[in-house]
Amino acid sequence: MANGSRRDEDADAGTVVVPKTRTVTKRPNLYRVLLLNDDYTPMEFVIHVVERFFQKNREEATRIMLHVHHHGVGECGVYTYEVAETKVTQVMDFARKHQHPLQCVMEKK
Repeated sequence: MANGSRRDEDADAGTVVVPKTRTVTKRPNLYRVLLLNDDYTPMEFVIHVVERFFQKNREEATRIMLHVHHHGVGECGVYTYEVAETKVTQVMDFARKHQHPLQCVMEKK
């Protein structure tokens, strides 16, 4: 009987129990990309920016531009941090290149 017990111990010693782990994926934080109103940037330029960088059609771009004009700020889209940061940089660079003071910012949703 002692031998039988020893064999059982040896068999158990070679067995490894690995617990199942469940990976919980956290959704990334989202950021709103906003245009801010100013008294100098032409409305047509703002519409062009919204169409070009946020892939909005003319009607939607006009609606966003008017919201910016009347309320001082307007949301162009909601993106992950990296995408929002890139869009803000692209808009700001484009506005500066065309000598407009248009401001674009991002805020956590």
